[in-house]
Amino acid sequence: MLEVRDGLRRHDQRSVTRGWYSYAARFRGEGTEARRAWRGHYVRRIVVGDIVCAALAGLTGYLVRFGAEAAAPPHASSWTALALPVIWVVSMLIARSYEERFLWVGAEEFRRVFFASMMLLATLGTVSWAFQLDVARGFVIMAVPLATLLTLGQRYTQRQLLHRARSRGQHLQTTLLVGHRNAVAALDEQLDREAFHGYRVIGCCLPVDQFSPRADAFNGLPVLGGIEEVADVVGRYEVDTVAVLPCPELDGPALRRLGWDLEKTRAELLLAPAITEIVGTRVRIRPVCGLPLMHMERPELTGIRRLGKDLFDKTSAIFGVLFLLPVLLGIALAVKVTSRGPVFFKQERVGRDGQTFSMLKFRSMVVGADRMVDALADESDGNGVLFKKKDDPRVTSVGKVLRRYSLDELPQLFNVIRGDMSLVGPRPPLPTEVERYGFDMHRRFLVKPGLTGLWQVSGRSDLSWDDSVRIDVRYVENWSLTFDFMILWKTLGAVLRGSGAY
Repeated sequence: MLEVRDGLRRHDQRSVTRGWYSYAARFRGEGTEARRAWRGHYVRRIVVGDIVCAALAGLTGYLVRFGAEAAAPPHASSWTALALPVIWVVSMLIARSYEERFLWVGAEEFRRVFFASMMLLATLGTVSWAFQLDVARGFVIMAVPLATLLTLGQRYTQRQLLHRARSRGQHLQTTLLVGHRNAVAALDEQLDREAFHGYRVIGCCLPVDQFSPRADAFNGLPVLGGIEEVADVVGRYEVDTVAVLPCPELDGPALRRLGWDLEKTRAELLLAPAITEIVGTRVRIRPVCGLPLMHMERPELTGIRRLGKDLFDKTSAIFGVLFLLPVLLGIALAVKVTSRGPVFFKQERVGRDGQTFSMLKFRSMVVGADRMVDALADESDGNGVLFKKKDDPRVTSVGKVLRRYSLDELPQLFNVIRGDMSLVGPRPPLPTEVERYGFDMHRRFLVKPGLTGLWQVSGRSDLSWDDSVRIDVRYVENWSLTFDFMILWKTLGAVLRGSGAY
């Protein structure tokens, strides 16, 4: 029996010296049903957590509104407080927030929790008015929003615990990649980078003209068969998930037959669209001439949504400056007294529509650091276009701390107020970087650059150039205020971790 390299060669728990077929046999013995047993436990924990959160919110709202010594509180309010956990869970059920397809990853779960809370507020108001129930408005206004915040918090915590368990090799689902070599390799690397999604790639199926029967592995990934053998491979190794990438060999009829064949198994079928960065509200399936066709809407970068984003950015930046004023003054003083030179560093960057502007930062390097780049270019730790160096000799002692926690970026709040930047957007590039851009990267100039963005919360300087391009294009194509709020929330964790900040 031939020995092949382990499918997840980058994970310590899978040694490359272990035989692939014995490894696959171990998973056959485990079975899809056993590997998915954790899902039911997870959902039950979510339900119990929601009940506890609603009970705490009801008790808190009751005590705040009526006080612990209330002698005769309104009857309807007391019963509402007692029934709130049941009402809350029913609302979550109606909003379908316990369905597995909405859990574990993505923002849809949190959107459904928020929708359920808004629906409950409207229902309580309507019912109390229609039946003349004496439900105190103060209690409802306190209890329901608090239940929402607590529920969102406990679900986020549950998700983070799941992600940590997956990083330890638990709660994973075996995955088979189907498509052409380059596409399979790219998706394999993407799934490996974002291992918290729980997809453990065990092998791939390629067109027969792209692998040799004598070669059992491609790029370290086991080749388990041809594209026409996908269903057999799924049954043989009890695969949990099949991810199909666009390829001519799997046209409409072939893909439909594959779906029918997989219905006889427990495997889930994932289809990667040809345009992978276009997701969410921009994609709609509509019937045209009796055929279900995918419509790709234009990105909403103008009109009232753009005006709303600008208003939110400037208002938030003004409040941010006022709130952080003591911190800004403290950092300015530390920069001034620890090294010679100005407090602020100004640099020309390229913004929306390719217009240049002067970007502000706290000076974290010695004076003249920008003129030393050519001398250090051969020692760059960047990705070929961006110059970055982990142990940069130009960085001052205070600058190391500022860059570690991105505090040197705070003066860009003034750029946001001035209208040159946004709170969230692509990274503001240098003119020398723009000269090396390909066609795709010019797409980023449709929006303002951001103080933070997908680049900052996805690894920053640790990203390859191709990943940087993909992330910037994804943001531009799928921008929304909800997307911005998600990135702002993730920015806090990225800043505290400091990964890629150098």
